[in-house]
Amino acid sequence: MNRRTFSKLIAMSGFSWALPKSGAQTKSREIAITMDDFNWQNAVYQSAWDRNKSILKVLDAHSTKAALFVVGRNLEREEGKQLLTEWDKSGHLIGNHTYSHQDLHSPEITVEEYTNDILRAEKVLSEFKGFKKYFRFPALREGDTVAKRDGVRDFLAKAKYRVGHVTIDTDDWMITTRLTERVKSDPSANLKPYRDFYLAHMWDRAQYYNSLSHRVLGRSVKHTILVHYNLLNGLFLDDLISMFKSKGWQLIDAEEAFSDPVFSEKPKVLPAGQSIIWGLAKANPTVSRTLKYPAETGDDVLAQMKKLGL
Repeated sequence: MNRRTFSKLIAMSGFSWALPKSGAQTKSREIAITMDDFNWQNAVYQSAWDRNKSILKVLDAHSTKAALFVVGRNLEREEGKQLLTEWDKSGHLIGNHTYSHQDLHSPEITVEEYTNDILRAEKVLSEFKGFKKYFRFPALREGDTVAKRDGVRDFLAKAKYRVGHVTIDTDDWMITTRLTERVKSDPSANLKPYRDFYLAHMWDRAQYYNSLSHRVLGRSVKHTILVHYNLLNGLFLDDLISMFKSKGWQLIDAEEAFSDPVFSEKPKVLPAGQSIIWGLAKANPTVSRTLKYPAETGDDVLAQMKKLGL
């Protein structure tokens, strides 16, 4: 997609960030692909095997190793194990995303129940050689009380887990929901507008969080962008990676990204979670006074898509 098309789409969608004037401005920026859930049973338009093959083929073509944070229940069926084996053979990092994808902010869940769910997932994931003790909180929610936040943090430290934080949070899940609805109703629909909106959305979020990183830390971190194992990335992951490369961003392996010191930070904020950059910004009195929330509930993205007829 050319610069004019991007700018027009961003303007129409209500995005607030402009594209950089040249790739030279972004040469020092690094980004890794981190993918959540591994929900392979929801295959639409592509079969589960076609989606799996497509994503792995793209990652291989770009010579990068992603991190896949797996919900353990997605391995209850043999087909799920076989699909994940393909990731294992390709050398990607396999991380823990709990067994049941429970929300730590739910009033019904206790620290004990939540941490037991982490251990239950570890039991099934440990069969794969690519599994390493990186944990990502479902929905990026790390606790709405001090007891939950610190209780789970203490557990993870004792269990020798590192938190696989997101730095660039996104709403690709909302975009794929709309895309899925469209292809269900019209399998021959033109998908390019969904791709274009997706790329504009991801670029906008990258600019937001990279700018916030400079405000909080005075530098660009080694970014981890949130994507999901869904139809959207089965179709357009290559476009996403190619876009970042064309703008001068360097694609790096997920494990290299996680070596950045920012991933060891533990912001003392409530509710805890979302992007680690966002958490640090909330904890910074100077930055938090003017901090704007990037609409991560999906509501704004849904409104933008409806406005564009998507």
